Amino acid sequence: MVGGGKDAFIGAVHRHAAALDGRYQLVAGALSSTPERSRASGAALGLPPERSYGTWEELLAGERDREDGAEVISIVTPNHMHFPVALGAVQAGFHVVCDKPLVHTMSQAQELEAAVQAAGNVFAVTYNYSGYPLVRQAREMVRGGQLGDIRKVIVEYHQGWLATEQHGKQADWRTDPSRSGPAGALGDIGTHAEQLVSFVTGLHLQEVAAELTRFVPGRALDDDASMLLRFGGGARGLLTVSQIEIGRENDLRLSVFGTQGSLSWRQENPNVLVYDRLDAPRQLLTRGGPGLGTAAQQATRLPSGHPEAFIEAFANIYTGVADDIWARRSGESSEVLYPTIRDGVQGVAFMERVLTSAQEGGRWTAF
Repeated sequence: MVGGGKDAFIGAVHRHAAALDGRYQLVAGALSSTPERSRASGAALGLPPERSYGTWEELLAGERDREDGAEVISIVTPNHMHFPVALGAVQAGFHVVCDKPLVHTMSQAQELEAAVQAAGNVFAVTYNYSGYPLVRQAREMVRGGQLGDIRKVIVEYHQGWLATEQHGKQADWRTDPSRSGPAGALGDIGTHAEQLVSFVTGLHLQEVAAELTRFVPGRALDDDASMLLRFGGGARGLLTVSQIEIGRENDLRLSVFGTQGSLSWRQENPNVLVYDRLDAPRQLLTRGGPGLGTAAQQATRLPSGHPEAFIEAFANIYTGVADDIWARRSGESSEVLYPTIRDGVQGVAFMERVLTSAQEGGRWTAF
């Protein structure tokens, strides 16, 4: 693991998720931005001193040269470190799991994608909401034609934790362009919303018209964004994200409307999928309950009524990566449901087009 040391929220989530199904063991780390803190965090997690590295460069070199070296590098740093660490890991022959958004710019994204293709490595981007069982059920239903032709998609991701000027490890780097990149809420949670739509519907985004706002005085990056979407085939969409809505916690919602029915899912109530059909009563599909497809069943660990949520969804990404690695070793094929380097590149393209549209007064901007 690179990043994810003391007081890093997402590092602990990744470690718990990777360990949940017994498919991974944390064997080495460069867990912080200074050698001293990195080694201290490694010691706190029980890593041996010789595998608790001071820098990510030392980690890649040290693990590459060991017979029992790490196979997968998990990157959970602030955004500005994703590109150099991921590129170095891929070129050194490691498989990679990288947090989102992938990188800062399209040129970086394209260079990294080319390196992954040349190396043949497994590369996952942790858009973790695609790991929820009922999100996978929604994907199966939409792509199986149960909603008919898709007309409209509404996706909302609303939080309130940055409604005022905040300080601390999590807020500081997310509001700093040098570390977060050119987008604030758009990059942090907007890319999740975009990927969720793409994963469930398979629709190709063709144009976007966007408005970005900085509500908190002195803030350098957007903390609120609204946009209209045009998809191939004529479907339309609305995507809104915010981190200044007081009272909102982690309120991600997706609704998909077709000619024959609709689906609605909410992350804060993730074990229920609402299915409305044109000429039938409303149906509530529940995680672990009857009537679910294969993808949802495979992503479920507990019987119905026992809640599964955030960490389990992350674990489904990690387990999908492990399945793919094992399949490649044995020369077999496996179904890839985890978000890949392509999803990461698409997220960067989405950010760039939205930023362009907003800078030009909300002009429709093509992909």
